[in-house]
Amino acid sequence: MKELTRVHHMALAALLVAIVSATKFNVPRLRLSYKDLLSTNRSSVFSGHHGQLTLTAVFLDEYRDRLFLGGKDVLYSLMLGPASSESKEIYWPPLPGNKEDCVETGKEQTECANFVRLLKPYNRTHLLACGTGAFQPMCAFINVGHRGEHVFTLDPTNVENGRGKVPHDPSLPFASTFSGGELYTGLTADFLGRDSVILRSMGGRSTMRTETDEKLLHDPKFIAAHLIPDNDDRDDDKVYFFFTEKATEAGNREGAIHSRVGRVCANDVGGQRMLVNKWSTFIKARLVCSVPGPHGIDTHFNQLEDVFLLRTKDERNPDVYAIFSTISNVFQGFAVCVYRMADIREAFNGPFAHKEGPDYQWGAYEGRVPYPRPGVCPSKITNQPGREFSSTKDFPDSVLHFARSHPLMWRPVYPALRQPVLVKANIPYKLKQIVVDRVEAEDGQYDVMFIGTDIGTVLKVIALHSGNSLETEEVTLEELQVFKVPTPVTSMDISVKRQALYVGSPAGVAQVKLHRCETYGKACAECCLARDPYCAWDGSSCAQYAANSKRRYRRQDIRHGNPVLQCVDQNLSEDLDVTEDRVVYGTENNSTFLECLPRSPQATITWLVQQQDHKEEVKLDDRVIATERGLLIRRLFRQDEGVYICRSREHSFTQTLVRLSLEVLQGETVDELMARDNAGLSDSYKDRSTGGYRAWMPCGAYTRGGSSSQIGQSRTWFKDIMQLIGPSNLPHVEEYCERMWCNDKLRRKHKGMLEKYRQAQESARKARSKSSGERNRTPRDLSAWEE
Repeated sequence: MKELTRVHHMALAALLVAIVSATKFNVPRLRLSYKDLLSTNRSSVFSGHHGQLTLTAVFLDEYRDRLFLGGKDVLYSLMLGPASSESKEIYWPPLPGNKEDCVETGKEQTECANFVRLLKPYNRTHLLACGTGAFQPMCAFINVGHRGEHVFTLDPTNVENGRGKVPHDPSLPFASTFSGGELYTGLTADFLGRDSVILRSMGGRSTMRTETDEKLLHDPKFIAAHLIPDNDDRDDDKVYFFFTEKATEAGNREGAIHSRVGRVCANDVGGQRMLVNKWSTFIKARLVCSVPGPHGIDTHFNQLEDVFLLRTKDERNPDVYAIFSTISNVFQGFAVCVYRMADIREAFNGPFAHKEGPDYQWGAYEGRVPYPRPGVCPSKITNQPGREFSSTKDFPDSVLHFARSHPLMWRPVYPALRQPVLVKANIPYKLKQIVVDRVEAEDGQYDVMFIGTDIGTVLKVIALHSGNSLETEEVTLEELQVFKVPTPVTSMDISVKRQALYVGSPAGVAQVKLHRCETYGKACAECCLARDPYCAWDGSSCAQYAANSKRRYRRQDIRHGNPVLQCVDQNLSEDLDVTEDRVVYGTENNSTFLECLPRSPQATITWLVQQQDHKEEVKLDDRVIATERGLLIRRLFRQDEGVYICRSREHSFTQTLVRLSLEVLQGETVDELMARDNAGLSDSYKDRSTGGYRAWMPCGAYTRGGSSSQIGQSRTWFKDIMQLIGPSNLPHVEEYCERMWCNDKLRRKHKGMLEKYRQAQESARKARSKSSGERNRTPRDLSAWEE
């Protein structure tokens, strides 16, 4: 056992090394801060009318063009269309006395509120809303009117018991889906949070639930629930639940967690004599998300974090995207796996898992399986001549006995290509939420993943497959800091119609545009290097790619990002080799820094030095060090003089970013300069604390109170020193001077001069920004959202 554990840790370590070695290519190509998103009109945030939304439920209603939000004792309705930007609020606290009862049971004051956990469409004019009600769940129907109206009212006299629809505890996870007037929910349905069940409530049929049996559900954590039809026969519709639980088949590994997909038939009404009002069709299978490792040992990501169904034209076969995390003590890791419905159905149609007794190993059941097969629905698909079943109540007892004792399938469900599309390890955040948009590009379809983290950022990622290889290349296009302060992303909804993402957190909800192509730059090469399926070069700018557009001139290369091929006729040298030429001064035996920031963190930087007619790559050692922001020379020699050229390389495309002419001043010359100027100063400039001279002219020497000789000396000093510092740094030097040497009166005068200088600079900057903003600004949809 110890040897197995050691080998397993070796496999994990090998995986970690492989992931870290690929980190250069997985860093975001573009990082946009909260201010960047606001200033480019790409994002807006709604935090409630009082600034404390405590968001706990979101429903995006694209039919009505509205966004419904639920929080602590409150509901909101936001219009998404340009016709109206108002928001409406409903105050919905617990029923009278319930808050006091909650506190008396020992719950915290902060928990004893009505946290709205459920918002679902009920009919054409109403939503179903359910909240925790201070640990006494309650539900109500919200009148939201017809399409085009902005009605938002709740009748406080028509409140129903919400037990079994949402958990009592606002911190406990649950999952639900509403179909045919019935609510299917996976949750803990009691006050103590111990009764884990899958329930069907509402509608005309009797309430259904799972039996209390650890073989069925063992301390589950429900993540998602969806009704997915198997075929055109609606009687064969099934509701799928995605959850994690303690694994009963894990042998001696105490506390092992497995992720599951379980299902029930939508028309299940339980048995006639046994399993009365209990699910008779519940079965489950393991979801595997793992990375193959050395010695044949896979690294498993067992903890399911979130699930997103990417719907396709075929409603029976959506793609299932899921985020997993590790529970390993070796490292923290996350993975995204994609599952096909065909593989899920194949697992449910395969052998059942079986174990005879406590000393037997788990294996595939090889005995006779009763008819109809446990887990199937009574429908035209199931029925055979002479063996027709109109209801689960008609199923033989042998079928119900088998279903109760064999809920687990033997074969697990593996992801497409048997491996994750994305793996991240030892990152400073956790992956929590995922939504996916399937985008048409010039060279095919791409699934763009938007992944929310526990620090309020969203990653925009695509996974590329190279030819016939099973290997995938992860490309992180953007990292968006959606919220002003770090806060966990708790929900994400995507609107393909509006090309917008709605990101929920306790701090509020953000509306973020899926793309803003002009952010990538103003050149064909920059647009191509971005590799964003939403964007293409249209001949004059980086703009949204429209698959049905009649414009023939479009340059896009998602798979390779090679501007040399795509932009060969677009004057690449003029576009990107417009470099910055600067003269940099350094002093012999001192250190200096040559700054060069690549346009993309995915680019590799190379430094060349040209001395006379000879050009070669800069040799790096303990004295000359390459950093992420430039080249650090810790000790300058005269022979370091030359022209330093900073070049970046990204996807076989090379460009020059900056040319710096480094001139090295002799140390003796600088010392003589300072000694000469100090020697010419009068005794009044002596520093009484040291007996020597001040290294900078006192304020009186260059203000109105100074003598002509003093002013002349200061001008000489300025002339000399400006050759070293350059005029752009003058305000900083003045500020340092007045802080170190001026008396209070002169300090105030200089502070005023500096303040006027800063105000003039700021006015000029705002004028430029306003001019640019008026050209680029687009109409806002939601004036109620924070600017």
